[in-house]
Formats: sequence, structure tokens, C-alpha cells
Amino acid sequence: MQTFRIFGVPMDLGQRRRGVDMGPSALRYAGLDSRLRDLCHTVFDNGNLIVPLPENEPPDSSRARHLQSIAGVCCDVYEKAKSCFEKNETAIFLGGDHSISIGTVSAMTANHTNEHRVGMIWVDAHGDFNTPETTPSGNVHGMALAALLGRGAKELTDIGAVGAKLRSSEAVLIGVRDLDSEERAALLDSGILVITMRDVDEMGMAAATHQALSRLAHVSHIHISLDMDVMNPNEAPGVGTPVPGGLTYREAHLLMEILHDSNKISSLDIVEVNPILDEHNRTAQLGVELAASLFGQRIL
Repeated sequence: MQTFRIFGVPMDLGQRRRGVDMGPSALRYAGLDSRLRDLCHTVFDNGNLIVPLPENEPPDSSRARHLQSIAGVCCDVYEKAKSCFEKNETAIFLGGDHSISIGTVSAMTANHTNEHRVGMIWVDAHGDFNTPETTPSGNVHGMALAALLGRGAKELTDIGAVGAKLRSSEAVLIGVRDLDSEERAALLDSGILVITMRDVDEMGMAAATHQALSRLAHVSHIHISLDMDVMNPNEAPGVGTPVPGGLTYREAHLLMEILHDSNKISSLDIVEVNPILDEHNRTAQLGVELAASLFGQRIL
């Protein structure tokens, strides 16, 4: 059994639609703590990190909105996550928008050695591979993965240490179906394994997940960054950027169940839950169920 530490990061600075700052509360209300305890894990909830409110931010029309404040929060996330990793605890970070994962992944990869590598699976409808030069929106949550590969603003790429935190061989995207044109070109250039929804449709989720794990066979630990907009909107309506044609309920659970069987999962982010847009907290409940599958919930 594992020891878990839960941190809420109620940040909605990385995008323009309000509400994801309430995501940590929604996920807690959906019973994350008790579901993990039911699996015989030890769980500590460390509360929420302090995050600036958008209302207190100066007007910002830059190519990376609220960059300094987001970087500051990601530095705090980095310190919390690194402490967990050093104590062999499993960190779960509850967003908030997807920019929080810059801090989490930067920490998880901080102690890379040739014998100890950390990989990451980014489960998302979007590529999050824009930079301030390519973004059509200026929203930093759409730049998070690019920053982890060393692309974009140094305030994001240099959290914890200067430069890229992952090699292209250490990152996999699953569920992608909505990319900007320049972002698409950058992803193709990056060498990252991108498993699109067409790929999932053609090969099935089991084969897609095993392909991801095969790509990461050389790493000893895997971080899962779960954006709830990867789901089909009828399964998870409470997200700010829904895209039709996403994962079904069983596809998502099968993904998590097979990932659990790898015995490599070291940390998790659940991001982009927006209770304002949800129906009876369905999206947060699904996020908790998927976390349970990732950490040992079995049918038999």
C-alpha cells in the first residue's frame, strides 16, 4: 500500500473561463480521500496552496497571460511535489488549470539519473504544446507540455532547474483531438509519442495503453497528468474546454487499470474540473473514480 499526500491548487490564471479554482473542493467533495483509504492506502490531505486571484491581477494582454504569477505557483507546487518524491510518497495535485503540471513534473524529474528516469503520460484532448510565440489565446495552460520539453518562456521552462525536464522519449500524449496548426507542427517535430483519438478508435484502448507503456519501458516511474476534458463531454460536462469525441467511461477506466498494473505510477494530477459547468458534480466524481482505478480499484 502507498502513502498519499493530496494538495489542492485552486488556480485559474492559466485560462480565461472562471471556475476551475473550485476543482479541488469538488474532487474532495466527491470523496477522493475515502476512496483511497478504502483501498487501504494511507492518506494525508495537505490542504490548498495559496494562489493569486485573477481579480487582483493587473490587466494583462500579453502573449502569456499572468505568466509571473503562474510561475510563482508552479514553484510552490515544485517544492511540495519534490518533498513527496524524496520521501517516497505519492503526490496527488488537484487543479486548477493544467499549468500546475509544470510544477509537478519538474519536481518528479528533478532527481533524474541514468538508472532512475521518470516518464509522463499526458491524458488530454489538447496538445498543450503552444508557446508565447505560437499561442492563439495567450493562455498558459495551453503551453504547459511545451514548457516541460524546454520550449517557451524561461519563467516556465526553468522552474526547479534550467531547461527541459523531459526528453521526447519520456512523454506520451493520449486522447488528443484538438490541436492548433502551429502546435500540430511543433508536436510532429518534437518526437513525442502522440496517441490521438483516431489511434484509440483504430487500435482500442488496451493496445494504445500498452503502446504508451512500451514507449516508457526504460523509465522507473511514471507521472500521470489527467485533464478531465479528455473525456467525451457527455461523460464529463464540467470542463472549460470540452471537445466532442473523447474517451468513454470504460475506455478511461481501462487506461487507468492497465497503468496501475505497470507498478510504475508515482504521482497524479487531476486538472480542469469546473464545477460551475458541471451536472451534480459528475465530472469530479468521475475524476475520483479514475484515480481509484489508477491506484488499485479492481472489478475482481
